[in-house]
Amino acid sequence: MCLGVSIRDTDRNFRATFRSECDERMTVPAAAPSSLHFRVGRRVVRLSNVDKVLYPAADFTKGDVIRYYARIARVVLPHLRGRPMTLKRYPDGVDGGCFYEKRCPSHRPTWIGTIRHDRDKSSDGIDYCRINDVASLLWLANLASLELHPLLAKAPHLDRPTHVVFDLDPGAPAGVIEAAEIAIGLRDLLSDLGLASFAKTSGGKGIHLAVPLNTKVTFDDTKRFARAVAHLMERRMPDRVVSKMSKTLRNGKVLIDWSQNDSHKTTAAVYSLRARQRPTVSTPVTWKELESAVRRRDEFALIFGAQEVLDRVASKGDLFEQVFKLRQKLPTNI
Repeated sequence: MCLGVSIRDTDRNFRATFRSECDERMTVPAAAPSSLHFRVGRRVVRLSNVDKVLYPAADFTKGDVIRYYARIARVVLPHLRGRPMTLKRYPDGVDGGCFYEKRCPSHRPTWIGTIRHDRDKSSDGIDYCRINDVASLLWLANLASLELHPLLAKAPHLDRPTHVVFDLDPGAPAGVIEAAEIAIGLRDLLSDLGLASFAKTSGGKGIHLAVPLNTKVTFDDTKRFARAVAHLMERRMPDRVVSKMSKTLRNGKVLIDWSQNDSHKTTAAVYSLRARQRPTVSTPVTWKELESAVRRRDEFALIFGAQEVLDRVASKGDLFEQVFKLRQKLPTNI
């Protein structure tokens, strides 16, 4: 279904049409106004500097970022709804540095909801942004918050992670193929424990593995389980796997980072752009795709840009859908 929305400047001198799932390009003139209004239903999102280049190596503008998130909204929003969101903002693009913003900005529109997280390390708790709809997502994109970083729990049960996550981070000269190999081994171990798992690229050289739970469980449970699994993989593959964070231990090996399973930590969301030289995306992949890439030693088969991801969703749907739907219980022993 096409989502029709319009862009106009405050003087009504600029007109362009931006259809999130239909148009191949976002139409922005060479001399675009500095301030635009983007209407989604009854809500109006103020856009600024849409022609500003945020990925210089790819000539990818803020307008392109907004367009991507508008078109991917249908599949990414179910993975974000109800989750506290940490903003990672790049106001001067990927070459200009970034800053994290946990507390939802006070200048947000009145229709941007918040989620108070009292278990955050801040003693007073933090009001995080709630990104539940297209307008909120595009407001976030306009802040040049290129990456989406939701917490692992959903309101109102912020003490209950919905899934376990493993971040497989290779140390040079190991790369994404080595990370994919470990992901396959990790999948097999989890399968032996009666758990289905789903893989996505990190958008860089890593692989993320998600184990959906969507049942009553605590962060102590998931962190204990993830640590035990990482240690077991390290014992089975000591020449290829490390479970400790020290970078000196990671050379040529793949770190299985289990520490992400914490109430205050985030991992880049599925379908999130990444702040690399080019606008790569954290992309769900099938196990067959992962196995094929490993067999052919083809690292480029595991690198996806924004348009490629939109095309994949159009043909394959949401390969990560089961992560928020499938109900599983952690094994009592490992």
